[in-house]
Amino acid sequence: MKILLTLIALAAPISAMADGQISTKLSAFVEKTVHDANGTKLVLEDRKQIFPGEKVVYVLSYHNAGQAAVSNFAITDPIPGPVSFESTPDANALVSVDGGKSWGSLATLKIAAGSGFRAARPEDVTHVRWALKTAIPAGAEGKLSFRGTVK
Repeated sequence: MKILLTLIALAAPISAMADGQISTKLSAFVEKTVHDANGTKLVLEDRKQIFPGEKVVYVLSYHNAGQAAVSNFAITDPIPGPVSFESTPDANALVSVDGGKSWGSLATLKIAAGSGFRAARPEDVTHVRWALKTAIPAGAEGKLSFRGTVK
């Protein structure tokens, strides 16, 4: 029997640093493959319920509502417990496999295993962090995202 989950419950809290000038919003969508006369494409569905095995895309929207540009902006999102991280399209994003204590690219991280260590895998990721390298002008907005699979 498949367990039904509520998509809203899988929306993780966001940690952002920018002196309250940046507003953020997290949205979660189910990724579906659609076949039509024009071929196959991926679409995002805004649904309230999801099932184990379904692909989820989290979209983190941010907006600089202040009067000045914001530099050194970073945003951190914990991966919800029922979701296994897959990827993010941003090559500059960092991940953590230890609850946010240390950060790096997935290829550089290790996990304790038995009496030694093993290479970290996507399902080990507990948090994802983006540190924007350019300033966010007043009034500007943007989006960041990551994909996962419901366990």
